[in-house]
Amino acid sequence: MLKILSKLFFLSIIFFILSCATRRVEVPVYEGVDVRDFLALKNNIYTIEAVFSITYEKDDTEIRGEGMVNISRNGNLNLRIYSFGFLALELTSENGIIKSTPMIDRNKGTILTSGLRDCFFWWDIQDFGIEEQNGAYLLKNSLKKIWVDSKTMLPLKQTVSLEDGREVTISYEGTEKIGDIWYPSKIRIELQRHAVTLRIKDISFAPVV
Repeated sequence: MLKILSKLFFLSIIFFILSCATRRVEVPVYEGVDVRDFLALKNNIYTIEAVFSITYEKDDTEIRGEGMVNISRNGNLNLRIYSFGFLALELTSENGIIKSTPMIDRNKGTILTSGLRDCFFWWDIQDFGIEEQNGAYLLKNSLKKIWVDSKTMLPLKQTVSLEDGREVTISYEGTEKIGDIWYPSKIRIELQRHAVTLRIKDISFAPVV
């Protein structure tokens, strides 16, 4: 009797462990699909709302917090960042006019405005050429270069040249899904000695109204 009970207990532990194991996310494969057609499908997305953890780095300094953003394709956004439960930064950008409390420097402002816009709306590129490079499509025009996985059609990396000669580098990792939309779960934006890493906790995509 004890042997039977011990076996049942052992089996229950195994089933519990298996039920708690993280399920592998199977990303759909789009081989053979024209990348231009795939990007065109995303053009109906106009607004993105996201909740994320954020790590800001400059030289040897690192600051962690939580953030939320509502951002439109035209670059208008409302951003709030919290640290230890307190509001640490509130930033808005409307028609190119940036307001923040407290004030922030130029590089951080670029990352948290156009950098966020470009990283979330990565597919918004105009008049671009296409090259194939090591399992990826390279989409490029005079200002942007975007590397897209040729199988999953998810972004791998992006560089954006700014008018003053600076360059923003954006890299992507991980995959998650909400509804029918797959998106990168980790994004890193770098500009000179500044870097911001986002780990997406929740996200929603809204079409043009």
